[in-house]
Amino acid sequence: MILEQIYTGCLAQGAYYLESNGEAAIFDPLREVQPYIDMANKRSATIKYVFETHFHADFVSGHADLAKKTGATIVYGPTKMETGFTAHIGTDGEIFKIGDITIKLLHTPGHTMESSCFLVHDEQGKPTAIFTGDTLFIGDVGRPDLAQHVIADLTQENLAAHLYASLQEKILPLPDDLIVYPAHGAGSACGKNLSKETSDTLGNQKKFNYALRPGLTKEQFISELLSGLTTPPSYFPKNVLMNIQGYDTIDTVLERGKKALSPDAFELIANETGALIIDTRKAADFASGFIPNSINIGHNGTFAVWVGTLVPDIKQEILIVAEKGREEEAITRLARVGYDHAIGFLDGGFDAWKNAGKEIDTIKTISVSEFIEAKNADNKIAILDVRKKSEFDSEHIVEAENMPLDYINDYFTAIDKQKTYYVHCAGGYRSMIFASILRARGYNNLIDVDGGFNAIKASGKFNITDYVCPTTML
Repeated sequence: MILEQIYTGCLAQGAYYLESNGEAAIFDPLREVQPYIDMANKRSATIKYVFETHFHADFVSGHADLAKKTGATIVYGPTKMETGFTAHIGTDGEIFKIGDITIKLLHTPGHTMESSCFLVHDEQGKPTAIFTGDTLFIGDVGRPDLAQHVIADLTQENLAAHLYASLQEKILPLPDDLIVYPAHGAGSACGKNLSKETSDTLGNQKKFNYALRPGLTKEQFISELLSGLTTPPSYFPKNVLMNIQGYDTIDTVLERGKKALSPDAFELIANETGALIIDTRKAADFASGFIPNSINIGHNGTFAVWVGTLVPDIKQEILIVAEKGREEEAITRLARVGYDHAIGFLDGGFDAWKNAGKEIDTIKTISVSEFIEAKNADNKIAILDVRKKSEFDSEHIVEAENMPLDYINDYFTAIDKQKTYYVHCAGGYRSMIFASILRARGYNNLIDVDGGFNAIKASGKFNITDYVCPTTML
């Protein structure tokens, strides 16, 4: 038996390749499916099944494309949803076979109603691994408030009750040496406080995961699970619908987006279409010069998640400014969260725009030392902390005001265009996104603090609140 985890850090997502005796199965694949096909071809294996633990909300799965390209059967747990593609709707306890091993479907509703885990028995019939999707994470369990955004009759309380029963009846009785392989790790918005670890024994989780502790009542579980939840990103229900109804092939999306445009053509299309210009360069490079009205969401971060969080229209046309050679990466990562309408990229990147003599804009960035000087000169300067509320509540500059980037649209009226603001996040990635969006809206007096809160705290020159351990990372 061969089992490989394919973990994608920018989405905090785990897909899995399982193989036995020339047959393979893929669990929760990403949108771009060729790597899975290549893995199977390299081993002369045939992909027989694509197992989906649930209708994912935070990314668009590659199940439909993978089935088309390989002839594999898509398998979901029990559901009455009508899919836009052929799928096998499994039953609780149903057994599937690849090579010399078996896979048992365990219906575990709670995160969503169709959520299921897949229990793997090795060649000797011993249960060895379980793919838990968003039912059970390392250190946490799936939040129960996402499905209600797709099915109005569901409530988070009802889903939480289902999840409690699933964990108690289906997961806890399993052997302690079973290896748990979840669909997500730290950084995913599908759970409140996920571990950085991406697998663990079930026995260890029984010891340290709050949701599996002995004596936990249903009422306690529901109360603890629902506390600390925040509104999920708006693209989540749209991704769910794409995963249910189907979507354009990744090949079509790439063909549409991989159009190299000269500076003149880029400018013309931007003006004629109203496309959003996303600049994926590093924050410091963007600050020193960028196309007016473009926004900065850097490659070297959770790029796709922030696009999904901040761009409300999933069908928004997008033009890309990227470092040379990273244009296709940007298009692919957009497609992972359902943003399929990239319509071209700036050939030669920002340098080509600058060399063509086109108009450019800049955002002022200062060091922590300069920030200290500004604070000493005027103790009443306006400081904006754009980290999540949970981060801010944990510790922050006493005088700072919290305006989380996640909810930037709620703050436009609260920010005075005539006033100067000093903006920071944890390290500088999110604060530049924040500043660039506001700059595109005509806010010209935002100053970004390089290094963010980490550098600010390390300086020892600011009045910081006492540290409080966060109970949620949402």
